[in-house]
Amino acid sequence: MHIDLNCDMGEGMGNDAELMPFISSANIACGFHAGDEDTMRRTIELALEHRVAIGAHPGFPDRENFGRTEMDFPEEDIISIVSEQVYQLLDLVFAMGGKLQHVKPHGALYNMSARNYSLASAIANAVYEIDEHLVLFGLSGSASIQAAKDIGLQTASEVFADRTYQDDGSLTPRKEANALITNEQDAAQQVLQMILKKEVTSIHGKIVPIQCDTICIHGDGKQATAFARQINTLLQKNQIDLRSFHP
Repeated sequence: MHIDLNCDMGEGMGNDAELMPFISSANIACGFHAGDEDTMRRTIELALEHRVAIGAHPGFPDRENFGRTEMDFPEEDIISIVSEQVYQLLDLVFAMGGKLQHVKPHGALYNMSARNYSLASAIANAVYEIDEHLVLFGLSGSASIQAAKDIGLQTASEVFADRTYQDDGSLTPRKEANALITNEQDAAQQVLQMILKKEVTSIHGKIVPIQCDTICIHGDGKQATAFARQINTLLQKNQIDLRSFHP
């Protein structure tokens, strides 16, 4: 058995070097919600050094709110927003001798596309036009996954180690007090449940079936490095190999 462990990086949190040894995929911010070219280069270098798969992490052009505020754009603008960011990272990765493997939208763009098929289709089409072999990371059971599959794009269904779930399989909104998991043991227990049983328990106690291809740890979380280390150790103890998701 194996699983991919991904982390959002290059967002200026200062812990990328600490996190990189414990993960298998890095989602690198592309400058719109966080990061810049210099940060992208440094993060790519770290990923190459640790043989971690490199992905683009495009978000809304909203640095003030870290890309976590919902914004309304026409579909053609969404395609441009995603394409510009992915191409920028792709060019840097190629120039540094690496390969771009996947794309994972960030923040509000991710959450909106999880429930909005039209938005999800715009993102999926943008990714497909750049490189049909890229893998799109999206919330398990979401419109993001369905829209990508509908055009023949490879997907990785994502679950979260540090977030709580609603009864419908969506993430608890960050504005709610119980949205984040801050206890290492709680996060570890949720991870094992998702991998071994392909289910997660919602905040109301409902068992929700999920597909678990890749597990996310948010790099901006206060305990991100501790969580990554704990989950990495947990996987080893349960004989679950850490491996990037590449079909």
